[in-house]
Amino acid sequence: MNFKNTVIWVTGASSGIGKSLAIHLSFQGAKLILSSRKKATLEKVKAQCKNPEDVKIVPLDLEDFASLNDTTKDAIACFGRVDVLVNNGGISQRSLVKNTSIDVDKRIMDINYLGTVALTKAILPHFIKNKKGHFVVTTSIVGKIGTPLRSSYAASKHALHGFFDSLRAEHFKDHINVTLVCPGFVATNISLNALKGDGSAQNTMDTATQNGIQPEKFAKLMAKAIQNKKEEVYIGGAKEKLAVYVKRFFPKLLSVMIRKMSVT
Repeated sequence: MNFKNTVIWVTGASSGIGKSLAIHLSFQGAKLILSSRKKATLEKVKAQCKNPEDVKIVPLDLEDFASLNDTTKDAIACFGRVDVLVNNGGISQRSLVKNTSIDVDKRIMDINYLGTVALTKAILPHFIKNKKGHFVVTTSIVGKIGTPLRSSYAASKHALHGFFDSLRAEHFKDHINVTLVCPGFVATNISLNALKGDGSAQNTMDTATQNGIQPEKFAKLMAKAIQNKKEEVYIGGAKEKLAVYVKRFFPKLLSVMIRKMSVT
């Protein structure tokens, strides 16, 4: 696998999938731009990369839509271009529909969907001008299947699929690629930071998340999908991947299976 001199901008790079992907790509020769709200944490990720001099940090807040055009200009200025944007920043949820404030629904959509869309639109003219570009989007298996306690999260990820499938079709002639990466359970802090119905953080680790695929392994598989310009890829355990195909061919069966999932 070789990303030598490829300029890759990774959002949500301070932890979890984004952090592991950034470190892995650095060992494949990529030039990196790392973004999240946590500049100090990004500095620590940079220090773990193979060639820190080829890693730039551009703080970013996906909720601050108005700032994203300027943030994108800063990112492009780091190396004079961006070849790949990895839209990885986001937040999860752990609450029943009946207990979830509409403010929580809005915040999740603002971060996961609208923030990602705003950043994508900010850099799209750069890709069009260069007649090349690659959007990589971390969605989720629940971007294909809605499950209990994830209503707003699932909705935001479903929305990303609709948006980026359309973008892919519209800009095929501009040589712009789109890769939708759908994780199953990955052993990151996503469940610790997930929002409860009142907007507070869950602050506990889900058993399924804790037992999920290790982020380092996930990063290698994600990098391979990026290199091969896959349109859509599912990375996770056998059960999560199987559910996608059950949904496609036996939707009523999947509905029964999902109803039996624990919601506490």
